[in-house]
Amino acid sequence: MKRLFTLFAIFLFVQVQAQTPIAKLPVWALGPFIRPLGVNPVIAPKADTKFYDPMQEKDLDWENNDTFNPAATVRNGKIYVLYRAEDKSGVGIGSRTSRIGLAESTDGIVMLRKPAPVLFPGKDDQKEFEWTGGCEDPRVAVTEDGTYLILYTQWNKKIPRLGSATSKDLLIWKKHGPIFQDAYNGKFHDIASKSASVLTTLKNGRLVITKFKGKYWMYWGENHVYAATSDNLVDWKPVTESNGELKILASPRKGFFDSHLTECGPPAILTDKGIVLMYNGKNISGPDSDPNYTANSYCAGQMLFSKNDPGKYITRLDKPFMVPTASFEKSGQYPAGTVFIEGLVYFKKRYMLYYGCADSRVALAIFNPKRK
Repeated sequence: MKRLFTLFAIFLFVQVQAQTPIAKLPVWALGPFIRPLGVNPVIAPKADTKFYDPMQEKDLDWENNDTFNPAATVRNGKIYVLYRAEDKSGVGIGSRTSRIGLAESTDGIVMLRKPAPVLFPGKDDQKEFEWTGGCEDPRVAVTEDGTYLILYTQWNKKIPRLGSATSKDLLIWKKHGPIFQDAYNGKFHDIASKSASVLTTLKNGRLVITKFKGKYWMYWGENHVYAATSDNLVDWKPVTESNGELKILASPRKGFFDSHLTECGPPAILTDKGIVLMYNGKNISGPDSDPNYTANSYCAGQMLFSKNDPGKYITRLDKPFMVPTASFEKSGQYPAGTVFIEGLVYFKKRYMLYYGCADSRVALAIFNPKRK
């Protein structure tokens, strides 16, 4: 029976179709990304996994309310998905505790989940930044020598801050704390910071972290797109204007699907056409919204930056390349509709994009470059 199920999953992996007609993408963009038939969501809440919580000092069901907003990477020929999971400790978005769970897959679809989270608020030196909201919305990437980097939101229910952690095996993580803590004498340490997309490139069949002019580079931000550089991947220096304020690289546009937010998605990719940054566009409600999409919905977009100057914005898609269509993408915690992209891997000559569905589930879409 197990063998039959695996063969069926492989069949579904190949037999895919688009749920919604989309405009032809420009040559620089990645896609089309197509949802495999009959497999989504690939990760959903579970009520039978318990974890000893160091905050409450008791066992609890850590992923029984929602599982969403996933990162993804490849190790030893398998896909690993690091997903945000919430318990039932509160009511409403932002009021529960989030932890990051780990699932592995040989085909990208059938997930074997670890019983306990791998990154969570504990009795460690990050307590002031992570209690009691936890660890949220990870993005993960890997260096050529096999060091994995997570950039995630540390949420103490006061200020969301980007934090970093590193690992060699995806199971044991070393937390390094808020990434802007030391830059400019801490000037940006206490601002709200979220959603970091480190620069990667496709090399020898895998996406790996790369440098630009000797520095690591990332895009970050929720309301706007900003940038930052680093020498060591864990401490980052925001890119600023001559007056010392954050340099804005891209912003929401009135009348478009990203009229409210342009929130950075999975790790950016350096290509021969430029740097492709996938992002999450939120449509505002009211007269400045895009009437083609539901108010307050999140849809997926792509921006292009210069390969010779990562801070130079060139263009972006005017229409999203993914929109909420399935029932589980338009229900759960976020009924306005959400496809929230965070995890992208290159696996068996395909791009596998993992995304959050209405802050409640994890799903998958696939791009086969040979079929473009």
